[in-house]
Amino acid sequence: MTSTRGRLRRRRRPNRDRHGRGLRGALYPSTLPAASTRAERFDALVLAALEPIEARWRTELTKLDIAVDDVPDVRGEDPTIESDGTLTDAGVPLARLVPAGMDRRNMPTKARIVLFRRPLEARARDGADLADLVHHVLVDQVANYLGVDPTIIEGEP
Repeated sequence: MTSTRGRLRRRRRPNRDRHGRGLRGALYPSTLPAASTRAERFDALVLAALEPIEARWRTELTKLDIAVDDVPDVRGEDPTIESDGTLTDAGVPLARLVPAGMDRRNMPTKARIVLFRRPLEARARDGADLADLVHHVLVDQVANYLGVDPTIIEGEP
C-alpha cells in the first residue's frame, strides 16, 4: 500500500494472489514453440501434414475444408451425416468426412474433413507418432473424398 495525501491506495499486481504469490508473467515469450497450446501445436501439425497433399491435389481439393475439433460428439449421431465417412478406431471416431450439402439457412456448404484432436493424441506415443497418424488419417479421408485408393494420394506407384 502507498499513501497519497492521507488516502490509501492499493496496488494490484496482475496474475498474483493476495499474498503476492503466483505467476509473475508468461513463462516463455510468445515467439517460442513452448508458449503455444496443445491445440495450436496440433493445428500446426495438421497444416504440415496437409501441405504435401494439397500441393499435389490442389485443383481437386478446392471444394474441401479441413477442420479440427477437440472431441467427437458421440451422444447422438446427426442424421444429416453419413456414417460411412467416419474413420474409427475401436469405435471411437478419429476423423469424419462431412459431405457437401445445405446448412440450416439453405445455403450450400463445402465438404469438410473434421479431425478429432483428443482421440488422435491419445493413440500416439510421441510427437513423431502423432504426425504419422495425422498424415495417415488425412490421406485416408482425402482418398475417401476423392473416391480413390489412399496409395494414389500418397503418390506411391
